[in-house]
Amino acid sequence: MRADARKNYDQLLVVAAEVVAEEGADASLRDIARRAGVGLGTLYRHFPTRDALLEALLRTGFDELTTRAAELEAVSTPEDALVSWLREFVACADAYQGVTDLMAAAIEDPGSALHASCVAMRASGARLLAHAQGADAARADVDGADLYALGGALAWIGDQPAFAGRTDHLFEIVVRGILTDR
Repeated sequence: MRADARKNYDQLLVVAAEVVAEEGADASLRDIARRAGVGLGTLYRHFPTRDALLEALLRTGFDELTTRAAELEAVSTPEDALVSWLREFVACADAYQGVTDLMAAAIEDPGSALHASCVAMRASGARLLAHAQGADAARADVDGADLYALGGALAWIGDQPAFAGRTDHLFEIVVRGILTDR
């Protein structure tokens, strides 16, 4: 990629992160391009769809969660690794308003630009869950899809101003529902 194109790409991601955090996943692409100091055509050359832009924006966080799962598994108890990862998953998904809807849709749509990142992230959580289940620390009737859905639900709750003061309490309720002796 040429230096000027790379600069535009990076600037678009920086601005998109700010705008999506402020306005949500349905933020105006025209506004993102304008605030980045580029034309709408430049935005579309780099990101042909809204999903492609969001995928680029979210990929880093999702990939870090996938890597983080392996790190947590190596240094923590199965229970602690699972809870820490779930907390980080919720924080990552909650960083941008409206992303949980896209994550829920992308996991079922192989054609979505977000699909591969979401599948890898769900699989990393499922591995931690299976490890906790193997140590009898988590319920056997919960699977990776359940964990992903619960994490998405907790992130959605974080997007709701009416529930803002209850997010930690609700997180603990969900964790107590997953773990066997908490």
